[in-house]
Amino acid sequence: MGLSVAMCCNAFLLVLLLEEDSYFRIHSLSRSTPEMWPDLIQKAKEGGIDVIQTYVFWNGHEPEPGKYYFEGRYDLVKFIKLVQEAGLYVHLRIGPYACAEWNFGGFPVWLKYVPGISFRTDNGPFKAAMQKFTTKIVNMMKSEKLYETQGGPIILSQIENEYGPMEYELGEPGRAYTEWAAKMAVDLGTGVPWIMCKQDDAPDPIINTCNGFYCDYFSPNKAYKPKMWTEAWTGWFTEFGGPVPYRPVEDLAFSVAKFIQKGGSYINYYMYHGGTNFGRTAGGPFIATSYDYDAPLDEYGLLRQPKWGHLKDLHRAIKLCEPALVSADPTVTPLGNNQEAHVFKSKSGACAAFLANYDQHSFAKVSFGNMHYNLPPWSISILPDCKNTVYNTARIGAQSAQMKMTPVSKGFSWESYNEETASRDDNSFTMVGLVEQINTTRDNTDYLWYTTDVNIDPSEGFMRGGKWPVLTVLSAGHALHAFINGQLSGTAYGSLEDPRLTFSEGVNLKAGVNQIALLSIAVGLPNVGPHFETWKAGVLGPVSLSGLNEGKRDLTWQKWSYKVGLKGESLSLHSLSGSSSVEWVEGSYVTERQPLTWYKTTFNAPDGDEPLALDMNSMSKGQVWINGQSIGRYWNQYKASGDCVPCNYAGWFNEKKCLSNCGEASQRWYHVPRSWLYPTGNLLVVFEEWGGNPYGITLVKREVASVCADIFEWQPTLVNWQMLASGEVNKPLRPKAHLSCASGQKISSIKFASFGTPEGVCGDFRQGTCHAFHSYDVFERYCVGQQSCTVPVTPEIFGGDPCPNIMKKLSVEAVCS
Repeated sequence: MGLSVAMCCNAFLLVLLLEEDSYFRIHSLSRSTPEMWPDLIQKAKEGGIDVIQTYVFWNGHEPEPGKYYFEGRYDLVKFIKLVQEAGLYVHLRIGPYACAEWNFGGFPVWLKYVPGISFRTDNGPFKAAMQKFTTKIVNMMKSEKLYETQGGPIILSQIENEYGPMEYELGEPGRAYTEWAAKMAVDLGTGVPWIMCKQDDAPDPIINTCNGFYCDYFSPNKAYKPKMWTEAWTGWFTEFGGPVPYRPVEDLAFSVAKFIQKGGSYINYYMYHGGTNFGRTAGGPFIATSYDYDAPLDEYGLLRQPKWGHLKDLHRAIKLCEPALVSADPTVTPLGNNQEAHVFKSKSGACAAFLANYDQHSFAKVSFGNMHYNLPPWSISILPDCKNTVYNTARIGAQSAQMKMTPVSKGFSWESYNEETASRDDNSFTMVGLVEQINTTRDNTDYLWYTTDVNIDPSEGFMRGGKWPVLTVLSAGHALHAFINGQLSGTAYGSLEDPRLTFSEGVNLKAGVNQIALLSIAVGLPNVGPHFETWKAGVLGPVSLSGLNEGKRDLTWQKWSYKVGLKGESLSLHSLSGSSSVEWVEGSYVTERQPLTWYKTTFNAPDGDEPLALDMNSMSKGQVWINGQSIGRYWNQYKASGDCVPCNYAGWFNEKKCLSNCGEASQRWYHVPRSWLYPTGNLLVVFEEWGGNPYGITLVKREVASVCADIFEWQPTLVNWQMLASGEVNKPLRPKAHLSCASGQKISSIKFASFGTPEGVCGDFRQGTCHAFHSYDVFERYCVGQQSCTVPVTPEIFGGDPCPNIMKKLSVEAVCS
């Protein structure tokens, strides 16, 4: 353990988390496909990444007790070997609890029903099951010689996950469990260090680490342990009904540089690629199908610019500093009220400095080493030779990109099949009172029908023109559709903050027997919290009918019939074979805005290799499949509520600071992996719960619309270490604007170009009071017709200085096609 820990302390490891998207489970499909892995790994490496972390999802690898799965999308060994082939290392976060906005936090649902079990505490049945699975994974890694001590790429492992808050709440049983988990892991003899994240009292030799938006404040619990940041949050997850969070890269880079300047030695991005919650894998509940996370590699595996490029430049700058960083702790010198320098020096003479301005509003001109430096607000400048600024966290030199979703289909020809309301089958049963949903469905489906009959006497007052009776249903969540005599009467749903719901609406009843059918819908199982295995879902009551002659009638304890799942699910209508088992309504007879309706169509795969998605904006709520594989849940009817105001990068970030999509669907586009498609005859099946227009669904491709550069004339520029060491560089270098469309595209036109004082952002640049009139000419000459181009940012190339003695910048946007 000592040598491995020393290795972590004496080298800087920039890490990404290709987390649960790294490999996959057989039924609830994960966040990217194996066909995407090589490209994702390569882009990570090109971005300056050294190590890739991955969770190990218990519910994917052991879907049934003792029945293991390590194939296809869950081929963990294949993934680790791909990382090794790329020359990168692996941090294996076995857990096996993951959280991760993943269904049930990564635990298999069968674990909930082990007699006497209590999750994540000093509990015999849980510890036995956890030890068995952890040992299974470790032995598999050993047999494949994948640990670093065997010549493999795995240099770290993790046991448990973010347990500190749980331990605090549980008290002594929590502390006993922490000690047990640590000893159990170390005794497995992996030969590499183990960590516990968010665990201040991690027992030796376990290394405790930090997760969060900022971790510069963090110190390990022993001086000889390295300062590690296992989750540097690049953004935040999207929830149905919530706006889409994003994190400005200037602040993310600032937080990373601040961590390094304060002695940090290991940083993992959560997420570097987030991917997609295919199938029913999203937890929460209410977590959206997209797990994009505003990551440097977007949901589809494309570069998110400028985040990917600006972080790549940061990683290069930090690695230029490595000879000094690994030699000693920094000397900290105040440079002003909110400014300071962190200086690292080695005995051999290497010197690196980080100049920080913590002021959120104002530039600062500071003196350091007989030179003056201008520091933007909330920024850190990196000087690998203690003289020349090669990088500033608030000055983006990387290009930006505007993305677009381009339709590749002219619409689909649909057929439909109406789901039966509370139809009876072998899964149906009847009993007095209400049942809890998760225990009834065992999470094999989102759906559970609750059905009862109500007899209405013809003498009821409302039958003579009065107000309809009010049906009131209290549910533990997450969503509910109420049907009266087969007709949709209303809908209610909760939220991530409070999944509980109350349905209370007037219902149109007739004289005689009326059927009340409640379709209760789960939107992912909980993934975090004390004893979340005990949390409940479904209609728990009371259920009542008010406004009758008798007043209120309690329906809770009368006889109810239950049906697990939908008829269409039992017939596998989403599959290639099952879809032929029923008669579908064709063409012009397809009904729009019809609840509980299955739709199907076929289509041919479009040409090209751009990532694909379905635009589901015309639909309401349901699920969608391609060739029998689940794309995931959609819920476009649940509009995002929040405050989407302009976002300034400067100042402390949290998940509610920078938001988009307010008033729109939380998620509109749903990733369709190209590897799931055949050249022709692909089956697309949609189940719509609420009522939507399938003719509005289109297949789109994701591609670069335009690329931008927005660079100051004296922008810090990365130069190589040899130039700095030889003294060739003694003043800031003029930067260059680099513009590059995606592979297969060319720059077709220049939308905007101005050297001077332009304003705005990529996609919305505006000319300022100072403008070099040859700006357009230069970029049209150098760039149009090219896949990429480079233009020096100098007054001479634009015909001279348009406004001397003023700090100028270049803003340009080039259209890609």
